[in-house]
Amino acid sequence: MFRLWGKIWTDNHMMKDTVICNDTDDTRTHKIFQSLEEICYLWDLSKPIWLDNNIMDFKRHDKTRFTSDNFIETINFDYLEIEVIEE
Repeated sequence: MFRLWGKIWTDNHMMKDTVICNDTDDTRTHKIFQSLEEICYLWDLSKPIWLDNNIMDFKRHDKTRFTSDNFIETINFDYLEIEVIEE
């Protein structure tokens, strides 16, 4: 089972969090993108843009943060953090 934990942070406080479970036979990359899309849909956010630092962080730690630089629209929080918690 693949699980991705999404969290929204404002002023060092976690404001929202959710865990998305994905049991499909897709590749790990597809599961990450599908889970992130589901989180964004759930919280009515635009999909963030993956920058080079996000890709490097995610490869190293299975975790990354999307700040206002990653979103086209303005956001009312400091950052969206995603983390793989189970594979």
